[in-house]
Amino acid sequence: MTGPRDDRDPFVAAVKPLVDAMGGEIVAPDEAGTDDVVLAWQGEDVLAVRLPQLADSLDHILLALERKRGVPLSDLDRKAKQEVVRILEARGAFAVRHGVETVAGALGVSRFTVYNYLNRST
Repeated sequence: MTGPRDDRDPFVAAVKPLVDAMGGEIVAPDEAGTDDVVLAWQGEDVLAVRLPQLADSLDHILLALERKRGVPLSDLDRKAKQEVVRILEARGAFAVRHGVETVAGALGVSRFTVYNYLNRST
């Protein structure tokens, strides 16, 4: 069997996009820490997923949104920034400590503006 970090392994290839989208890291099962999630396939531990801290996840989500749009989030127009705030709210970004400040910085707006966008989406 190929190693757990080998993208040629069908199981690893199947879960890698999800792990990448979360900002996680794939590690060998025997390297798993207490906070890592060990994934088994057909009764065998195949890999472990090291999840990022919530604040790191928010940064990862912001970078992914920026890559998807092809421009810095601060360059978006008001309507697009409101859409980004709605997406982030649905993903729990504002439950993270300093989430509003982090998002405001990425969008190039004030915290007050982010709160206004949040109020408009309800």
